[in-house]
Amino acid sequence: MNTKNKPNTDRSYGELVERFVKWAETCADIRAAIIIGSRARADHPADEWADLDVVVVTTEPERYLSTTDWLGNIGNPLLTFVEPTAAGGQMEHRVLFEDMLDVDFAIIPERNLQQALQSGQVQISNAFGRGMRVLLDKDGLAAQLRALIPSVKTPAPLLPTQNDFLQLTNDFLYHAVFTTKHLRRGELWWAKMCSDCYMQHLLLRMIEWHAHAVHGWNYDTWFRGRFLEEWADPRVLRGLRGAFAHYDKGDVSRALLTLMDLFRWVAVETAEELGYPYPSEADRRVTDWVKARLTENGE
Repeated sequence: MNTKNKPNTDRSYGELVERFVKWAETCADIRAAIIIGSRARADHPADEWADLDVVVVTTEPERYLSTTDWLGNIGNPLLTFVEPTAAGGQMEHRVLFEDMLDVDFAIIPERNLQQALQSGQVQISNAFGRGMRVLLDKDGLAAQLRALIPSVKTPAPLLPTQNDFLQLTNDFLYHAVFTTKHLRRGELWWAKMCSDCYMQHLLLRMIEWHAHAVHGWNYDTWFRGRFLEEWADPRVLRGLRGAFAHYDKGDVSRALLTLMDLFRWVAVETAEELGYPYPSEADRRVTDWVKARLTENGE
């Protein structure tokens, strides 16, 4: 790799952090600031492509969500927008600074954190549990938060019930028919989005269950498919190569059938490991119908 003109991202992010802390120390409303994510993790730490995730605890959350002038105290923003955090429940200001340095400022109302700490009902997120680096802690809130992080940083997921398993499988099979109908109708966008997005989301959940069923419920599957290439069954990775489609009617048909085959064996093995029945008859009838419709008129 040619690194002659490659920027030192660690140094660049470090400079952003220094400017942020220097500025935040002068802001009476900012009570704490914490780095989470890869730049605070020991396991799978940041590489040159990692962003910076900063939790900002403030008494004036609306200021940081509705305005952008404060970003100039930290760096030169090229663009910015607001969206819900990945964990949900809060909002974050996502910023792309010059040199393509991306920083996510999760804005947490101070009163919300205070109430949660006082009640002892703080839900430690996946991100906090994997590592946190305190930048600012004017009232000891970050210290209290750190004390609540369990020794087992990634709680084992709940074992899916037989009903959970059946609901997910039926949801997948239902949307195989849904995708086929929209494909036959000529609604390629809807068909592709259902197959490549919604059904893949269901597949991911089954892949996670499969990994846990095989390796144990403390096996780390991260979240939302992070590092799937490391923890998923190698057969899954091979199957995924053909399970996404081009924006083409014939290729969506091909990818849908590949996706259904992949889901089937993962789900069947998961059912066997969990001792649950697999809805083989429903699968057979849905698969036969989908194949028949996709082969009509040369689909």
